[in-house]
Amino acid sequence: MSKVAVLRTSPETVVEDYGRLMDLAGYRQALPFDAQTCLRINISWHVYMPACSTTPWQMHGVIQKLASDGYEVARDLIAAQNDTVVVSCREGAVNNHLQPVLDHYRVPIAYLSEPATEWIRYQPNSKLLVLDRIFEKQGIQIPKLLLGKSVIHLPTVKTHVFTGTTGAMKNAFGGLLNLNRHWTHSVIHETLVDLLRIQKEIHPGIFAVMDGTIAGEGPGPRAMRPHVKNYILASSDCVAIDAIAAKMMGFDPMTDLRFLRLAHEHGLGVGRPEEIEIVGADIRNVNFGFRGSLGENTFASWGQKLIYWGPLKPLENLLLRSPIVPWSYVASRAYHDGYWYPTHGKPRVRQIMKTGWGELFQSYGNGVARPRA
Repeated sequence: MSKVAVLRTSPETVVEDYGRLMDLAGYRQALPFDAQTCLRINISWHVYMPACSTTPWQMHGVIQKLASDGYEVARDLIAAQNDTVVVSCREGAVNNHLQPVLDHYRVPIAYLSEPATEWIRYQPNSKLLVLDRIFEKQGIQIPKLLLGKSVIHLPTVKTHVFTGTTGAMKNAFGGLLNLNRHWTHSVIHETLVDLLRIQKEIHPGIFAVMDGTIAGEGPGPRAMRPHVKNYILASSDCVAIDAIAAKMMGFDPMTDLRFLRLAHEHGLGVGRPEEIEIVGADIRNVNFGFRGSLGENTFASWGQKLIYWGPLKPLENLLLRSPIVPWSYVASRAYHDGYWYPTHGKPRVRQIMKTGWGELFQSYGNGVARPRA
């Protein structure tokens, strides 16, 4: 039986709580200390939007726990994140106040889309669902940096316009595939299953630590309504942790979320909540009520769905895989950065800044890698 640890937390105790959480989830059994480890950051936007990206206290808690247990974080730990065509991770690491934590512990960060990263062709040992067909000509390309390293995924609890929810499984999407990964959006559920299968081949250990201190509802991963929820989760089973987070948000993992059902059916993890052991907090009656966001879209995601699954499907290659494709990058940047964030995002950020989590976030921006008492 897979195990997911869940704890209630607060701004005053969150860093230490992450250490307790990792012990409850059995992280030492999942991550061999004789292997280098990659912190797979989730930067879904280069601006700060609560619930959108890895939190500084989440990264702080994980690194501090590793260091306190004797892992050589400055030598054997590396953070990694990959740009998208519309998101700059260098900006995101600074604006989401992750860089001060990495600097404090002298943990380097690799930006996987930059020229310094070598991408190699990878031939999976297992039969895949879609990736080998999508990238038939150029082959499946993955960062050489990740081969042979354990991985700790650092997602947040939030909804997503393409997959319903997003978490540990989708976090690999931003690390194992390069800038052409939008080619897979029309078969995104099968893609996530393929990526989990590849991870199990290349990583000695896989562990996920998910932040739900502020959870995101709506057309994620960017244009969301943030809600303070005060939960954190961890597991060595990416399917199970995503299933429990989804259930807490109000979803039925096996009915509403195809990527979880497929992963469960292919034996890559446990997606049925009744088959997952929950340790820590009692969450039997937890329901954030986020399921209604399944049908929500931004203007940008509505247009994308017309191309991937709607009447514009015959034009997908022309619109998204040809020399005219930069139109979509410009449109997304203009909508999200130029319109949505100034008019909708910033007021929501201001509301979160009035909470204890907002105060804690600002303290990391001042270079303080400790929560204030």
